[in-house]
Formats: sequence, C-alpha cells, structure tokens
Amino acid sequence: MYNDKTLTCKECGREFTFSASEQEFYAEKGFTNEPGRCPECRAARKAQTRGGYSRPQREMYAAVCSACGKETTVPFQPTGDKPVYCRDCYQPRSRNNW
Repeated sequence: MYNDKTLTCKECGREFTFSASEQEFYAEKGFTNEPGRCPECRAARKAQTRGGYSRPQREMYAAVCSACGKETTVPFQPTGDKPVYCRDCYQPRSRNNW
C-alpha cells in the first residue's frame, strides 16, 4: 500500500527516505503531513526545544524487600515505619490497588 519516498529536509537540504513503515505509522496516528525534516534534524530540534535539559539523576537508596528479603534500591529514604518492596513484589501489589 505504501512505498518508500525520498523527501528533502527543509532544515539542512539533504534527501532522506520516508519509509513505507513510517508512512503507515503516520497514518495510524492520524498525521496528515509528511515530515519536513530528516531524522537527524528532527532529533536536534527536539533536543533544542527541551533546552538541552536532561532530568537529573534520581538518588537511590539501598533497602531490603519486606516481602521476599531481596536487596533492592528505591527512590526514597526508607524510614522503617512502612514496608519497602522490590520491583517484582511491588508491581502485583500496585495492580491490585487500582
């Protein structure tokens, strides 16, 4: 149904391929316009619009899972007054609460 297209980047002027699979993806998402920029210029523009901001690394704390006893890390300082769970033990518990 879709065929690869060669487009010209409006930013750098280089030709790039708008693949059949990308066209299908655009159609599924309801996008009506073809991309105007090559993948490299899109990535650069995306980084620029974010102001080069990268989220700071979260401090992690060592803990022992209250359910299985496995050592794990958590994004908060455990105080000992509430149970702490590893990822494997926490996920089934969080799904049951919704």
